[in-house]
Amino acid sequence: MQALIHPLTELADYEEIVKNKRKGPGAIRILGCVNSQKTHMMYGLSDGCRHKVIICSSESKAKQIYEEYRFLDRSVYLYPAKDLLFYQADLRSKELVRERMEVLEAVIEGRPLTVVASFDALMDSLLPKEIIAGRTIRVSYDGTLELSAMEKALADLGYERVVQIEGPGQFAVRGGILDVFPLTEELPVRIELWGDEVDSIRTFDVESQRSIENLTEVSISPSIEFPGEGEQGVSFLDYFPADETLLFLDEPVRLMEKGQGVEEEFIEAQKKRVESGYELKDGEVRLYGTEEILNRINTYSSIGFYALDMRCKGLLIRESYHIQAKSVNPYNSSFELLIQDLKRLKRNGYRVVLLSGSRTRAKRLAEDLRDYNLSSYYSDDLDRLAEPGEIMTAYGHVAEGYEYPMLKFTVISETDIFGKVKKKKKRKTYEGRKIQSFSELKPGDYVVHENHGLGIYQGIEKIEVDKITKDYMKISYAQGGNLYIPATQLDLIQKYASADAKKPKLNRLGGQDWTRTKTRVKGAVREIARDLVELYAARQEQEGYEYGEDTVWQKEFEEMFPFEETEDQLLAIDAVKRDMQSKKIMDRLICGDVGYGKTEIAIRAAFKAVQEDKQVVYLVPTTILAQQHYNTLIWGS
Repeated sequence: MQALIHPLTELADYEEIVKNKRKGPGAIRILGCVNSQKTHMMYGLSDGCRHKVIICSSESKAKQIYEEYRFLDRSVYLYPAKDLLFYQADLRSKELVRERMEVLEAVIEGRPLTVVASFDALMDSLLPKEIIAGRTIRVSYDGTLELSAMEKALADLGYERVVQIEGPGQFAVRGGILDVFPLTEELPVRIELWGDEVDSIRTFDVESQRSIENLTEVSISPSIEFPGEGEQGVSFLDYFPADETLLFLDEPVRLMEKGQGVEEEFIEAQKKRVESGYELKDGEVRLYGTEEILNRINTYSSIGFYALDMRCKGLLIRESYHIQAKSVNPYNSSFELLIQDLKRLKRNGYRVVLLSGSRTRAKRLAEDLRDYNLSSYYSDDLDRLAEPGEIMTAYGHVAEGYEYPMLKFTVISETDIFGKVKKKKKRKTYEGRKIQSFSELKPGDYVVHENHGLGIYQGIEKIEVDKITKDYMKISYAQGGNLYIPATQLDLIQKYASADAKKPKLNRLGGQDWTRTKTRVKGAVREIARDLVELYAARQEQEGYEYGEDTVWQKEFEEMFPFEETEDQLLAIDAVKRDMQSKKIMDRLICGDVGYGKTEIAIRAAFKAVQEDKQVVYLVPTTILAQQHYNTLIWGS
């Protein structure tokens, strides 16, 4: 990365900042910083520190810096903040805990790493790392394991016992076989016992239940990271030893504002809980206040990045420096403006690094710039230094370009040239999917329970069972029936429609309507399955046309698409191409809501077919849609 980092050594104060960054607790202020340039300088100042923690004012900012930093250093983690208002139940299944536990595990193992987190991620209470490490269960091949004790230990770690494993944080027992899906692993493991001896350990596929790989050992991390009643908690910041850690503070004044806002919101929520009759227990939840976190920050060496000369009350400042940096002005898809600016930079002896999200586009851009008498070249080696007047194009990611006028060095991103055209499409929520959070439900919404059918969600109530008070969701059914579900079983219900939707017919608790409905559906599904088996048996006996591998033109064509493909799109595109390149008759259905990118998949397949002199028929249900797709295809050609 010397092409990006080496120019920093020419800054008058850079060497002094590097020398003083770890000289004791307190912050070094760096003024005059701009958006993505902060990430650039963070990486440049990170050398020699085992742990780096980047603290941001919001989750969105943390994700931006994480994506930028990951291009520079792969050993970076994003530590998400927990919902401090709904702390009693894991309302987003185990995914959030899993993401957090992966980071905690990496820190506990002592790996050199960088962690990006928002300020509120430091405010909740965690179990000390020694306790989490001590509770981690390790099972070895040829070791011993007492099954009943293991079941209790897994339950104590927060794992859910199920009949068959479906996701992380679950375990199942069948005879002398223990299936467990460790929270921080990609695959579940199956442990087979011979008496109390471990006979085998292997990973397996959740869907097919087939074994994948034999293991000699497996580690099972806890699925609960916060302290229980009577247990002592710590802040996430306490996981990092001060003598091995450097903190990067993105706009410290905004960090304090964020912390104070979260703190006020939490206190207000607690007041409302008490007013509604809920009795808070000692040690039920622990929130570290903004001032407490700031006091902890002051015990570490830190560097604060400021756009303006602002004072952060309470932050211990050791030294202040000012640099000259500015953002690159956007070119708004005008190649002419870009050329004019690059010629100006060349005349002034600037070194320019132009980063593209595609190697193909970066190479093509270097060629196009040479046509305008600009000294440009593509390089896969980011340790190669650009000379004054040169333009290096390379593969890389930065949200916005930046410039150091005093150094005559600038970095330009594709976003600066074309705007934010390469963007992730937002998933649209649709009624009928699994509910991930209570924020998606409002009293009065219609919901469907797997076993009891359609009812109305009435909210959350506190119920005491066996002297233990827990949150329960109340669902009302026809004829006055009420069902109470533990908050941790949120995945058992699906949202049917909002409260203002057309009123559907409710099911009755204990009635047979819902059972009959499911029976009818199962019968219809079996009939369809029978027809499909016969149809596909006939298709298997014949062969289809076999297309070749992707050509250079195919790859260049796909690079022109304005949206970054979602993971689902990439899987679908790969599947379609595999079908086309095989001898079997293609029969694939691509499903997705409006705006999910189905057309982009179809156009890729059409282009592949046309290259081999085949005709493509594109059938659509309406004339208007036909015109829209025609215009899209004309643009693509």
